[in-house]
Amino acid sequence: MIKANNVSHFYGKEQVLYELNFEINKGEFVFLRGESGSGKSTLLSALSTLLKPSSGEISLEGIKVQEIKNIDSFRQIKIGFVFQFHYLINYLTVFENIELAAVKDKQRNIKPLLEELGILDLCTRYPNEISGGQRQRVAVARALINDPAVIFADEPTGSLDSVNSKIVYELLSKAMKKGTTVVVASHDEHVAEYATQTIKMRDGKIQ
Repeated sequence: MIKANNVSHFYGKEQVLYELNFEINKGEFVFLRGESGSGKSTLLSALSTLLKPSSGEISLEGIKVQEIKNIDSFRQIKIGFVFQFHYLINYLTVFENIELAAVKDKQRNIKPLLEELGILDLCTRYPNEISGGQRQRVAVARALINDPAVIFADEPTGSLDSVNSKIVYELLSKAMKKGTTVVVASHDEHVAEYATQTIKMRDGKIQ
């Protein structure tokens, strides 16, 4: 499903990833853990196609990332993203934020998905009219709407309390049980309760 082969990365002269090699199978919930500066967010960015590593190869669904011809289309169909800061568009309603991300044949699923996530009553509200926990659930809905093969989440609960953090992790776990691969980079040890595999990072290397 996801394969890293000798992946290294530099920011200028500073090396932050060191010849990483691993595989993630389809349908796993992977906890990419480590302290700040361990390289976990850089690795997640590389795995999710948002960052081109300085060297090495990353494959998604058996396809080498550098060989993907239309990366924007690939991301929209195959990948869902959840970040610590939701990046919702404030002048669009909850419904419209998800509609913007949805491919045409998935738009009919927006309201059923919002109902499943317990936020259907928010569909006509704007992001600045709802709580931080609700906004992050909207971000999860946006990541799920196209039934992606994989969801990448970078510190998805970093700004949430324990109650809302649990809700987000349970939503991601539910997606995993339906066959979506989930990769979460976080320093929150509670992610381990949901993970099927843990990859521990330290100083740009896997321990």
